[in-house]
Amino acid sequence: MIGLEKDGGLWIVTINRPDKANSLTADMLERLCEIAESAQEARVLVLTGAGKVFSAGADLEAAKAGLATSPLWERLSGAIAALPGLTIAALNGTLAGGANGMVLACDIRLAVPGAKFFYPVMKLGYLPQPSDPERMAALIGPARTKLILMGGQKISAEEALRFGLVDRLIDGDVVEAAREIAADTLAAKPEIAAGIKEMCR
Repeated sequence: MIGLEKDGGLWIVTINRPDKANSLTADMLERLCEIAESAQEARVLVLTGAGKVFSAGADLEAAKAGLATSPLWERLSGAIAALPGLTIAALNGTLAGGANGMVLACDIRLAVPGAKFFYPVMKLGYLPQPSDPERMAALIGPARTKLILMGGQKISAEEALRFGLVDRLIDGDVVEAAREIAADTLAAKPEIAAGIKEMCR
């Protein structure tokens, strides 16, 4: 249920459980961690989803069984954030719950206009993963982070763009748009691309 396509230095990872809104089980999350941890040689890593939702976060039954507070979420976002290559979240639809972590850890976030963004962790009785509020606040500021995490607000794609939660709206194929953005990095010397990313940290 996690697809991986390798095209030279471009790795495209697809969450593929569209019948369940691409909600994540422990096995799927473990697989995502393994891919991110093995992607040191990837020049560009793109994360996307199958169907009309990027990911609804944790599978509800799995969440009740302990996945909601699993260290796998933090392991995944940490592995993505540490990659030397360019990381792009190609959000084909709504992003919810714990799936926010992997997206916040990416360098660039693209989204389709109909996407929604929400993180109802407090309502469900859990704390967010430790790095998520910090990464979100770095992008959109502490007040807007509280609006989402404490106010429980569902943010439209247009509002997310204004906030800085996403970097560009794509009215079309969001993965193809990610490929276009990836082209210069893929064509550059690896050490130059990695050096620029390190300078931007």
